[in-house]
Amino acid sequence: MTATFVQSLTLSHFRSHKRAALSLDGRPVALFGANGAGKTNILEAVSLLSPGRGLRRASADEMARQPEAIGWKIAAELRTDHRAHEVETSAEPGQSRTLKLDGKPAPQLALADLARIVWLIPAQDRLWIEGAEGRRRFLDRITMSFFPDHGEAVLTHEKAMRERNRMLKDQVRDAIWYEAVEAQMSAAAARIVDRRHLTVERLTKAQDGAETAFPVAMLTILEAEESAGLVSGEDFATAHALSRPRDLAAGRSLVGPHRADLGAIYAAKGAAARLCSTGEQKALLISLILANARALKADIGAAPLVLLDEVAAHLDANRRAALFDEICALGGQAWMTGTGPELFADLGARAQHFEITETGGVSDVTTRGPA
Repeated sequence: MTATFVQSLTLSHFRSHKRAALSLDGRPVALFGANGAGKTNILEAVSLLSPGRGLRRASADEMARQPEAIGWKIAAELRTDHRAHEVETSAEPGQSRTLKLDGKPAPQLALADLARIVWLIPAQDRLWIEGAEGRRRFLDRITMSFFPDHGEAVLTHEKAMRERNRMLKDQVRDAIWYEAVEAQMSAAAARIVDRRHLTVERLTKAQDGAETAFPVAMLTILEAEESAGLVSGEDFATAHALSRPRDLAAGRSLVGPHRADLGAIYAAKGAAARLCSTGEQKALLISLILANARALKADIGAAPLVLLDEVAAHLDANRRAALFDEICALGGQAWMTGTGPELFADLGARAQHFEITETGGVSDVTTRGPA
């Protein structure tokens, strides 16, 4: 497979953009402009060319330009395997977003057949020092890049668990009421656990032997004590049944992948990620995103689209230059944002440079720097 890239992108009433349009040639994309110019909104639009709710995990209504709130549309031309595909995703007020591929309605999962997308945003900078939920979400997003239907397993598990938790809180004790729900939870849990572990193995392999300026992260999946050693659907079903008395007392499900955590150690120092400096934590995150991209390229023969919002934050000039070299070596299209053109000077003509401004509600996307 040849490199997949966005060849054109048009936004209509999306976030801050009443209208914005970019024409692209497959090189990395550097977007710069003042705070509030709408750079991250463009990255969010690109992230919606993959299944799910995008890099902000926002609802469709939250993405509509205010105060009009008349709905929004993103139109893109994706170039892959020497073919161009028209992608249009949109949402009317109060409605979920819809998708058309080459003019025909399609499910979101179909987007995974065209392009894989990975991203890193400033909200993830505190990943290693905040709660386990964010790290699970981070791992599940990477897992989805390898297994696009992983998100469906996570949603199935969450939906069944909500129903089981409702019964637990209502102190339902009849086993018959639990069995069907637990069967759904158990099957989904086995898929989630298996694919999370496969993902960590792929990330580890992609980091091993890679010549990179970014540190290697030793990853482990930390299961809750109640879920330790559970692998198959039968394992989880048995554990759910045995755990009902404790779960009734707690009012919630104590067994399952929803209680797992992602552990990371800065390999060169032997230090847990949470104990590292802010710059080291950022470098570890970038290392994992690059490993994710390398592993995907090895799997499918084409680099994914890589979205890096405010990527220069916490990176010194040498490491920033090294990042650009690695992005270019991947051979795919990376989208990066920053406040000034000087942050991307080391990219030179290897990238397209755009300045983002806004005049009269219409975004001005102007080509700047090397062309």
